[in-house]
Amino acid sequence: MTGPAEAIEAADACQERSLRRGQVIALLLAALPLLLLLQPYQWMSALGFRLQQAWPLGGPGGISGGSLLLVFAGTVLLALLANGPLKSGRGGGLTGVMALQLEGVRQGPARSAALASLGLKRQLARLPLLLLTHGASLTVGLESPSASLGASLLLALRERVAPLKRLPLPVLLATGAGAGLGIAFNSVLLGVTYAAEELCQRRSAALFNGTLLITGLGVVLGSATGLWGATPAAPAHQGGITVLVGGGGHLVVPALLLTLTAGWLGGVFTAGTAWMASRWRGWISAPAGPGGSPIPRRLLWAVLAALVISLAAVASGGWSLNDGQLLILRMAYGDDRPGLGVLPWRLLASVLSIAMGAPGGVMHDAMSLGALLAGPLIGDLPPLERQLLVWIGATALFSGACRTPLFCALFVAQIAASVALVPLLLLVAALAAPIGRWVRPDTWNEVQLESWLEDHRGNEGGGMKTG
Repeated sequence: MTGPAEAIEAADACQERSLRRGQVIALLLAALPLLLLLQPYQWMSALGFRLQQAWPLGGPGGISGGSLLLVFAGTVLLALLANGPLKSGRGGGLTGVMALQLEGVRQGPARSAALASLGLKRQLARLPLLLLTHGASLTVGLESPSASLGASLLLALRERVAPLKRLPLPVLLATGAGAGLGIAFNSVLLGVTYAAEELCQRRSAALFNGTLLITGLGVVLGSATGLWGATPAAPAHQGGITVLVGGGGHLVVPALLLTLTAGWLGGVFTAGTAWMASRWRGWISAPAGPGGSPIPRRLLWAVLAALVISLAAVASGGWSLNDGQLLILRMAYGDDRPGLGVLPWRLLASVLSIAMGAPGGVMHDAMSLGALLAGPLIGDLPPLERQLLVWIGATALFSGACRTPLFCALFVAQIAASVALVPLLLLVAALAAPIGRWVRPDTWNEVQLESWLEDHRGNEGGGMKTG
């Protein structure tokens, strides 16, 4: 199955400079089924928000016993299934897409294993885990599962639609993943930048980061000094830069300190997630004693994980739950903002949720931690200045963890619903990304990819794993 397909891909990779007519039509026709397939994910996400809103979240009400039981029981079931019968559906599901971007994984058993991990059956196995994740209000979001579903759909269509077979497989998968994420978050630009910067970053990371650093600082300096404003062709909206440097520039130092600290904490977040995942894998897979069964061990760790998640939820008043969007918006616009004391509980819940296999990505986790980090700097600042620091913190920690500055800045600007923030947030993200990499060289996606590659290298001589 590898020879003819790889020959076509290699030839097309050299000859193709744009999509052919049949490919354009096929990709357009794929939009509606992908939109419909993503709808259950949106329903489950909405369920998670409704359940989180039953917690106090800084309000006067108490903690409902039903809400606490739902978090505990849902976490136990998720940990048991994600590390047992539904193990193939754990995590975000993008490792196969990233593996097939590598030359060494485009043929032989490794290729077959990566393709198998993207089958639509794997997506069905992920649905119960997604329901439990959002039913228990665990911290992960829809980013990676949505992207994985998009890649799986195009891969399935490729077997039946001839024009798609002539697209190089890495391009097809990255296209589907970007489309899945873009549709899920209602943004064409996010989908394109995610595909190019995250999934193909081995080719473009330095290019993106370097260009953004130079251009971002140039734009900020041009706006701050008025040189850019004097140019007839200057963009009309530079609200973020105006707020930062206006009024005497008192926000410049706090914004810089926040960017550096959040970028560093982004690297710590990635390192902590990788460490916890490694420990969790060791705890779950440790051999049972003579005559023992692995099920009690899994049950023990599932219960312990549920206790930790539940404790974090109680200690934080519910702010450690769900993907963090409610927290980010409260930090930016609310009067009764959660304090910095929520951050360690949120960090613990995020790291543990991801490590034990909850299907989802780290994006909103990172943004919510960055928003919390801005809290001590906010004080009694006017609303626009307070919001700006929250968006800077969210962007910096997000970029420090994920190292995709263009995508990170655009994502936060979309949440803030302000295009005017983009130039400043691009510079913040570009500065935070290398700081995070100095702390921990690999992102969480890269950690998962390396683990996958090690598993399959170790099995080349025998039966190759398919997950």
